[in-house]
Amino acid sequence: MDWFTVSDNVPEFPKHELLEWYDRNSRDLPWRDSEDPYSIWISEVMLQQTRVDTVIDYYHRFREAFPTIQELADADRQSVLKVWEGLGYYSRARNLQDAARTVAEQFNGEVPDSYKEILSLKGVGPYTAAAVLSIAYNKPYAVVDGNVIRVLTRYFGVKEDIRSQSTKKQIQKLADEILDRNRPGDFNQALMELGATICTPSGPDCRSCPLSAGCTAYRTAATDTIPYKSPAKQSPHHQIGVGLIKDNEDRLLIALRPEDAMLGGLWEFPGGKMRTGESIKQTVKRELKEELGVDVDVLEKFMKLNHTYSHFKITLHAYWCRILPPSPAPTPASSQEIRWVTVPELSQYPFPKANKVLTEKLLRKLEF
Repeated sequence: MDWFTVSDNVPEFPKHELLEWYDRNSRDLPWRDSEDPYSIWISEVMLQQTRVDTVIDYYHRFREAFPTIQELADADRQSVLKVWEGLGYYSRARNLQDAARTVAEQFNGEVPDSYKEILSLKGVGPYTAAAVLSIAYNKPYAVVDGNVIRVLTRYFGVKEDIRSQSTKKQIQKLADEILDRNRPGDFNQALMELGATICTPSGPDCRSCPLSAGCTAYRTAATDTIPYKSPAKQSPHHQIGVGLIKDNEDRLLIALRPEDAMLGGLWEFPGGKMRTGESIKQTVKRELKEELGVDVDVLEKFMKLNHTYSHFKITLHAYWCRILPPSPAPTPASSQEIRWVTVPELSQYPFPKANKVLTEKLLRKLEF
């Protein structure tokens, strides 16, 4: 395809119709009731790779726990991660707090209203910068997310692979060109709303779409092939063995993941990936020796579960373990810290989703 601009033999984009549709049909979402840049920033970070219906409750809890940028900046990291627990992509929470500290220290507690300054904040990329500036400050920056990509590729008939960086850049150029400069925030939200509710990945409701008259994919019956995304690489699947170790006081051993690691700042039961040629029990034994410096007897299996992350899948096997004498007291080799906690105390700590399933089962067993 020869890339074009909106002026190159393409009908003028129906901005007025889109905004009229949005004014009548936009969903009542809590962050849309606010003009507070901090609230809008939180919502945009939470909405990255996460469904709206999942975000709503987390948004309310987070705003209640940290009502101001200063309170988020001053908060204990563990309390931030605990409020975020279950929402996933935990680097978002860590980056949000780090950025809040920068805003508190360098910008007098006010979210910057310039593109260069807001982009300097940790975790803020072009999408978040454009979303916050357009929605909170009415600045003319166009957002491009998955919903916008779907709407624009279908409307303009873009058939190239949307995984390609060159395609993404050209879609950004289209979004920049058609942006309504008078209502940039509403226009951005309208495109995203249309993609989320009408121009859906499968079975789009084209007859209800305010853009259908000029939509290339609709007119050529190509909504099932546009946008085109090349097949993703097959996700690796790892077998993970973890140990549930109790001490003489019936407390369990948990370990704090390093801050700069995946799922950093969250707690877990110690363990790791199975190596080629190992049994899963051998994996548990080896991992606990490497991570804690102790020899263990691997006892009965507590549970097995499957979990999918963004780029890989795991099957997690959890075993009860007993430290064998004369092993020394466990010490952290790859963790920030280890702690002995009672089963009820587990609910006070932030865990990744797979480990959270273990803690919930442990808590249920305690109730009976």
